[in-house]
Amino acid sequence: MGKTVRETIKEIIRNHLKKKKGKVFGQCLTAVGWVGGTLPELYEKDGMIELSMADVAGGGIVTGSALMNERPIYVIRYQGFNWYNAPMIVNYAAKSKEFWNTPCPVFVRGIGMEGGIGPVAGSSHHSLYFRMPGVKIASPMTPLEYKKVYKNFMREKEVYYVSEHRGSFGNKIELKNDIKGNKDLVIIAISITRFEAIKAKKNLEKKGFKIGIIHVLWIKPLKISKTAMNCITNSKYGGIILDDDYVDGIANNLANKISHITNKRIFTMGLKNKSAGFHKKVDNLPPTSDKIEKKIISIIKN
Repeated sequence: MGKTVRETIKEIIRNHLKKKKGKVFGQCLTAVGWVGGTLPELYEKDGMIELSMADVAGGGIVTGSALMNERPIYVIRYQGFNWYNAPMIVNYAAKSKEFWNTPCPVFVRGIGMEGGIGPVAGSSHHSLYFRMPGVKIASPMTPLEYKKVYKNFMREKEVYYVSEHRGSFGNKIELKNDIKGNKDLVIIAISITRFEAIKAKKNLEKKGFKIGIIHVLWIKPLKISKTAMNCITNSKYGGIILDDDYVDGIANNLANKISHITNKRIFTMGLKNKSAGFHKKVDNLPPTSDKIEKKIISIIKN
């Protein structure tokens, strides 16, 4: 049996600490659960550094570690906390190489999740990093994707924002594009929406629609093959980008970019433009397969 995303991350972290002699920083790393089971049971003597609950300070400490060439992995347990954790990463680590020719490579693990956790912690917030220079963004949802992102980071000298999601941690399956043949519409899915997109695609195909799907791993710089772009160009109704973030960020930006390349209209779906509450009636969740399906049928019929 193949390994899950959770097991893959745990193995990478262990190797990073024991063999690469790197560092891992974050809050409550060694608490119950070990960050969703993605960390090995190692401690400060092994390079697993517990940061204080002063969120804003953590990024500066990690940046200092990167300047010492310790290749730090910075674990942010909830992506919404990037509002506090990101300032020193984007304003120093990401600019150090450009300003002073001094690389400051940091591997930021931003972990998304939803469901009753309120207006700050929940969902994915990769758009916070998107507009800033000097940052690469990836959103791996499979074991091989995660390995690929980590290997690229270790080969380069850049800041990586790795947009994870707890909903993917139990996944063992590699997600494949469907870009063969002429499609009615193509789904371009990011982060945890990729799994709901697959469900929606299957349901729509049962109803006779021809639906393509492109799984986005590399968000910045955007990496979508020429063949995949041609699939959108040759489709009847263009495409739709799905994201686990507000659409007024990465989704709309990529929609504009892809539309210019393909000369097709690209729609977007993501979080609603409202703050999430703690109760399920006031939560703000990513698009479900049912909502994706209804949106695509509406696009095709109208």
